Amino acid sequence: MKKIGFIGLGTMGAPMAANLLKQPFEVIVYNRTASKCEPLVALGASAAATPREAASQADTIITMVSDDSSIAAVYEGEEGLLAGLRQGATVIDCSTVSPALVRETASKVETLGGAFLDAPVTGSSPAAIDGTLVFMVGGRSDVLQGQMDIFACLGKKVLHMGDNGTGAVAKLAHNTIVGINNLALAEGFSIAAKSGLPAERFLELVQLGSAGSKAAELKGRKIIEHDFTNQFSLALMLKDLKLASSLTDGASIPSPMLNLAKSLFQAGQTQGYGEEDLSSVVKIYEDWIGQRIGDAPKPEL
Repeated sequence: MKKIGFIGLGTMGAPMAANLLKQPFEVIVYNRTASKCEPLVALGASAAATPREAASQADTIITMVSDDSSIAAVYEGEEGLLAGLRQGATVIDCSTVSPALVRETASKVETLGGAFLDAPVTGSSPAAIDGTLVFMVGGRSDVLQGQMDIFACLGKKVLHMGDNGTGAVAKLAHNTIVGINNLALAEGFSIAAKSGLPAERFLELVQLGSAGSKAAELKGRKIIEHDFTNQFSLALMLKDLKLASSLTDGASIPSPMLNLAKSLFQAGQTQGYGEEDLSSVVKIYEDWIGQRIGDAPKPEL
């Protein structure tokens, strides 16, 4: 039975680890807030006291943490993952972090006799719960093939992007589009609402027309109902846009829409919306037009 260490049990990591427990895997979990391990232990996981302990027992280690500094916290040091890595083990990092850090971490893992895949995801928490995530993977194809049993129970699609670091680049480019699309949806809603159009009818038009998008599908009703229950936080979207901006700056890629999106999500963070769903960025527009989107009149027919 394959032994999997899972490190990072947040909004995405906890349901991913729970899905692994539905399969014939032995799962060892670790989280810096230890109480987050308890629901998974109740499902059959064992809990490790440190990342090193989790890694020392595992054939494959999956990490799902929030940012570059969190990678350092769980990988480095005497009790870090790298200190406990077994010869021949594979590390799969599903976090969204900088491509440079990915390549540096991959090198460290390989020096210790392991293999590394950067495998960030798209789909947010509903897909993590349902096991329908999409993975964009950087790393050796033979290593990826050896882990397909794990990916199969976590997601619906695995896209191999190339060498280590390409998964991270793909995620940042993808989330640049996600951020911009969510702002486009908020802006269109604000035009319609301020002009007296029914919000429900306008959303129907968007979904039927050329403006249709995943943003409209996933966030349209949340905006109308002012339900900003967190599926993917505004703070994490801002973090990803900042990483994408650093990438484009370093590569001299013009990115005016990215920079505007970063500024508006930064404004949302400043207003205190960081731990709400990323769709809460619409509240900036609501402040500008002086009304909630959902307060527009209801359609009569």
